[in-house]
Amino acid sequence: MPHFVVHEHHATRLHFDLRLEMEGVLKSWAVPKGPSMNPAEKRLAVMVDDHELDYAGFEGTIPQGQYGAGKVFIWDSGEYALKAGSLESERLEIVFAGKKLKGVFALVRMSGKSKEWLLIKKQDEFSDSTFTIDLIQ
Repeated sequence: MPHFVVHEHHATRLHFDLRLEMEGVLKSWAVPKGPSMNPAEKRLAVMVDDHELDYAGFEGTIPQGQYGAGKVFIWDSGEYALKAGSLESERLEIVFAGKKLKGVFALVRMSGKSKEWLLIKKQDEFSDSTFTIDLIQ
């Protein structure tokens, strides 16, 4: 199974980076408010540049003056399965098997927006309407 990682990124603004191992790279989305286990919450996910696979294990500080300067922590990681769709179809259904992210999510490109997607938790046994983000730092 392919791997995923969610980085907690303390850059200019705190955000989370969802990275999926696909096509030999990490396809990446910046998720400003972080992923949610609550199906009622739709989270903006902005597709950003691909990263090399070894970046999945990165934790540390990106120096000032470099793109993305700030502290980076691994918020969650694990394996995932693509249940349906593709990047080209503009809709993915993903089953996450992480420590925090579990179950089925949809990643859907917003109409007419080339880089803007929505990350949506599907109702399943892992859904949690009381979910809140627990920051590492």
